[in-house]
Amino acid sequence: RPSVFRCTNMSHDLDPLSRLTASGADDLSQQKRLVRAEIRQNCGEVINQDERSRRIRDRLFTLSEFWAARTVSVYVSTASEVDTRGLIERGWQDGKQIAVPCCLDNELHLFHLDSISELAPRTLGIFEPRDELIDVPDRWLCAAQIDLFLVPGLAFDRSGGRLGHGKGYYDRLLARAVPGTPKLALAFACQMIAQVPMGPNDVWMDAIVTEEAIYRPGSENQRERAERSKCRLWPVCTD
Repeated sequence: RPSVFRCTNMSHDLDPLSRLTASGADDLSQQKRLVRAEIRQNCGEVINQDERSRRIRDRLFTLSEFWAARTVSVYVSTASEVDTRGLIERGWQDGKQIAVPCCLDNELHLFHLDSISELAPRTLGIFEPRDELIDVPDRWLCAAQIDLFLVPGLAFDRSGGRLGHGKGYYDRLLARAVPGTPKLALAFACQMIAQVPMGPNDVWMDAIVTEEAIYRPGSENQRERAERSKCRLWPVCTD
C-alpha cells in the first residue's frame, strides 16, 4: 500500500495549528462552515454544466503550466464538480502521465492512471483505483513527482484563496509538493466569492480557471495572503 512506499517530504513545513488561539480557530471554522453552506445553496445545480466544463477545459489548455507539465495530478470529478474526464483523456493524448488522488488511511495518495477503466467508486462514491490495483507499488507517485496540480474545491477568490470540504486532504497533499509547483483550481463562476477565510495550513492556488475568466493572483497579493493566513477574520461574502 502507499503507506509502505511513502516519499520523503521535500517541501517546507506549514505553520502548525498550535499557532492559533482556540477562539481564533473556532471562529475561522465557523466562517468556513457559513461559506460552505452558502456555496452549496448558490451552486447546488449548475445550469449547462457540461458546456461550462468544456469552456473551463479550453481555458486551461491555453496555459503554459498545462503544456509544460509532464506529470499532472487531476482529481476525478463528481457530479457537482467541473468535469475532468475529457481533461484526463486529453492529457493522455498529449503524452502526459496522469495521477489521480486516492484516499487511504485518511490521506490522499497519487495513483498513476493508465485507463479510465482502472477506476471504480470507492470513498464517498468517488471514483478511485480498483481494489486489485491498490497494492501494486509501481503505480504510486509522490507529490514531489508532480509538475502540475489541478485542484477541486467549494469556494475560491481572486487572490487564490481556496475552501475545500473541511477534511484538509488537499492541503496536506499539496504541502508535500516541491515548492513552486503550479496549483491550478478548476471552478464554476458561481464558486467565486469576495474572500475565502484562510488559515495558516490552507494552501493558496496559483490560478483559478472558470468558464468566464482565469484569475491569476499577482505579486501585489502576496502581502495580503501573508496577513490573511494569520487567521485574521474577514466578513463572509454574501454576493
